[in-house]
Amino acid sequence: MSEHNHVVKKNGDLDMSKVDDAISRIDEGERDRILSNFDSFKSYLHQRIQLAQSIGLNEEQLAQTAEKVAGYLAANEEPRNSEEKLLQELWKVGTQEEQHKLAHMLVKLAQSGTAQ
Repeated sequence: MSEHNHVVKKNGDLDMSKVDDAISRIDEGERDRILSNFDSFKSYLHQRIQLAQSIGLNEEQLAQTAEKVAGYLAANEEPRNSEEKLLQELWKVGTQEEQHKLAHMLVKLAQSGTAQ
């Protein structure tokens, strides 16, 4: 796959316009598996955040990406559990600043690891 398809460019810069496309390329079965329960969702985010950190993304870049992903999910995916429903409702009623703060909080939640 060429660089123009990637969210992170070779120089480390983020191309936020590619996030929706990257999400939409996830196989429907895999997307269902990830979103089927909140622990799976957190585990998937944890793995992706570890990968992003390993290539040098900082906390703000992670939050910007999480913000873009959350916006996509709120607009395009039906919640599959009560936790996702709560996140979607919070996202929808939040201002842009509140959504950005929630994105930071989601990154922190996912960084803390998988469910206990």
